[in-house]
Amino acid sequence: MTITLAFDVYGTLIDTHGLVKQLGVLVGDKAQEFSNSWREKQLEYSFRRALMKSYLPFFECTRSALEYACKLHQVDLSTEQKSELLALYSELPAFSDTLSGLSALDRNQFNPYAFSNGTEVAVRKLLQASDTEQYLLDVVSVDDLQTFKPDPAVYDYFLQRSAATKEQTWLISSNPFDVIGALNFGMQAAWLKRSGAALFDDWELSPTLVVNSLENIGEQILEKSASVSFHSGLPKCQIS
Repeated sequence: MTITLAFDVYGTLIDTHGLVKQLGVLVGDKAQEFSNSWREKQLEYSFRRALMKSYLPFFECTRSALEYACKLHQVDLSTEQKSELLALYSELPAFSDTLSGLSALDRNQFNPYAFSNGTEVAVRKLLQASDTEQYLLDVVSVDDLQTFKPDPAVYDYFLQRSAATKEQTWLISSNPFDVIGALNFGMQAAWLKRSGAALFDDWELSPTLVVNSLENIGEQILEKSASVSFHSGLPKCQIS
């Protein structure tokens, strides 16, 4: 059976803190803290807009979050500087393990997709800039539904677009909210924990698999899938 893989993009394939060096030129030693605030608010705004049914594309959440980060850290950036940062955001770099992880996937065993909060145009631009698009079958964007992860509707939409079933589909994400969203919907999910300091929410759901890199992700999923099938009496969301 071919396994369908839904790769989250922002924070999983692509480094959302890839502008820290450029931020350092503008905000000095506040760069990492500024980047953290920008990312956290970006996600918060997407959650709030999904709940309020007041959708705007992910880029607008990014833009609003940048304004918030400037106010929070008392950084006075010009309109031109903000525009430059937003333009650079569309060309964020891939993580060092992204290309090797994706390129090693056996297409006879896996159907890999990009699955993102970003619009298809924005995501394709990112993937092309980082040379990762060639390793993915297609881009599935929540923009088609005008909502955001972890709305259950977007995971159902992914299955429709990929013509896959819950049982044969794995989400791979470094974002715990995304992993929990997929598990809640009934999919398998691998949490990508690149940092030892990363924390997973203390909920009733646990990742099917925890990995610290995309290296050998295919082999790890195959091994875990065999284990889950063998221990079919166990809940799929628990680590055996």
